[in-house]
Formats: sequence, structure tokens, C-alpha cells
Amino acid sequence: MSQLRVCFAGTPEFAAAHLRALIAAQQGGGTRAPFEVVAVYTQPDRPAGRGKKLSPSPVKQVALEAELPVLQPVSLRSEEAQSELASLECDVLVVVAYGLILPQAILDTPRLGCINVHASLLPRWRGAAPIERALLAGDQTSGVTIMQMEAGLDTGPMLIKAEVAIEPRETRISLEDKLTAGGTQALVSALTQLETLLANAESQDDSLSTYAAKIDKAEALLDFSQPASALDLQVRASIGRNPAFALLNGERLRFLETEALGPAEVAGPCGFGEIIDSDKQSFTVACGDGTRLRTSRVQLAGKAAMDVSAVCNAKPETFAAGQVFTAPPAEVG
Repeated sequence: MSQLRVCFAGTPEFAAAHLRALIAAQQGGGTRAPFEVVAVYTQPDRPAGRGKKLSPSPVKQVALEAELPVLQPVSLRSEEAQSELASLECDVLVVVAYGLILPQAILDTPRLGCINVHASLLPRWRGAAPIERALLAGDQTSGVTIMQMEAGLDTGPMLIKAEVAIEPRETRISLEDKLTAGGTQALVSALTQLETLLANAESQDDSLSTYAAKIDKAEALLDFSQPASALDLQVRASIGRNPAFALLNGERLRFLETEALGPAEVAGPCGFGEIIDSDKQSFTVACGDGTRLRTSRVQLAGKAAMDVSAVCNAKPETFAAGQVFTAPPAEVG
């Protein structure tokens, strides 16, 4: 049996991990992998860092290290881009967090179509931010679905599902690590039996679908009139991309590690967002329903992430009781 000719399309680290898994599988000793990655698509290099120097995506870096051809079209809608894919004569296009829309002409080009690694148990959380939405919703399970792509948004037939548990203190970063491990194994497995899986693909039940809208920067703003449990979810879901924040003395403070606490007796009345307790390790803020949010790790404006203890050692008055967190006066940028 001849090897499947695979083209891979992806951009961020989550996608790069899947490309590494495919390369490792085809280079592994012993049994010859039934597939071969022949080309890699990724988004064009983007400005990054203070100098805004053009930087390659994580996927491009992996591809170059493996000496694989790299293609970086701005769009896949042009005849040139579509002809280029056709010339590669691939059997399947694997798409993992690529970031560009695949028009029907692209979906129809590979002999066996296109398959996608989606970071949820479809049909739950179709869309751009399935990891964050699962955390914000308080889901107890998540997973990865390998699916056949079609014109709809994450609506195609499902080939493999790999489920993972969401632990009580899970963060976006830790959950993504779990999904990466599950997704890489599932993808390699799918490519080793692709034609059989395609012939037995399971249709999604649209009535069970939910939509994982892209996280807007405004959603990172903490509203202390909400219960502490909701704010703690917000902090854990936004770690690493759009960290949760509020203003303290007019300066943006990002919340990186928190814990929701129940109601407690306090001396005198206090308002939402008021620091009601502070020690060398953490500070506690009054929230809705009488609950409290204890914070132990933060990032001050223009500074690196650090423990509250480090901030207090340098400036003990930073989180003094009685101060109040506020929202920005204008639109969140």
C-alpha cells in the first residue's frame, strides 16, 4: 500500500505540536508510517517583539527544521494558491488552527478531502475559542475531535474523538496541554486508518451544538459585582492570551492566579472591587453575593508576571486594604 501524501496547514504552537507528531511518526523506527508530509502551509510571518521584526510561526519553524517545503499565501481564494495545492497532488490536507478560510475549491482538491483537529468534543463548542469557552462554562470534560471538513463552521462528519477531564483548577494553558497530547495521538491514529474512518464517519447532531465565539479583549475586564467563582473562571480561562484585568489607581493590573472564597465577616461596609484584606502572600477583593476573590499572582503595567509577595516586598502599600479596583473610563483596548 502506498503512503498517503499529506499537506499540513497550521500556525500556532498547538498546530506545531501536531506537525511534530506527524514527523516523528514517519521517522520512527520499525514500522513504516502509512503517510508522508510533503508540504506545510502556515500564515505569513508577522511582526513580533519590541522591534516588530518579522517572525516565523511555530509551524514554520518546525517545518524548516524538518526541511519541508513551506507555503505562506495571504489567502487561499486566488487561482494561484489553488493551483499550487493541486500541483502537490496530496491525498489529504490536515488543518490545525491554521487561521485562514478554506474555500470550497481547496476543500475539494485533495483526493480524500481535508481533515481538521478541533479542540472540543463536537458538536459542543464549534468555533474559534473552544478551550476558553469550555472553561468559562464550567464544563467538566473537553476533548479533541478529528473531523472531515466541509463548508460549514466545524460541522463536518467526525472520525475520532479523544476525551479529557477538566480538573477543578484547570487553566487555559493546562487544558491546552492535555488537548495537545490527546490530539496528536488521535491525528496519527486517524491518518493510519483514514479511508476506513472516512467511510464510517459520524454525522454531528446540530441540535446539540454550541458556539465558541472568539474571545474579545473586553471580556478580560473583571466585573467585581459578579460572584468570585465566575471571576476565578475568567482568570483561569484567559491566562496566556488576554489575561483578566482591572484598574488599580488608574493602572492596569492583570490577575494571573486567584481563588474564589465564600462570604466572610468584614469590618464595616465595603463595595464591589474593594480590597478587604491583604497580607504578604495575597490580597482579597469583595465580589458579588458577598463572595471574595483571593489573588496571589499578578502582572503590573509594564512589568513581568510576579507573585503578590514579590510586589509587597518591594512596595508593601501596593495592595493595602481599602483600595478599590475600577473599570477603564473608555473602551477597552
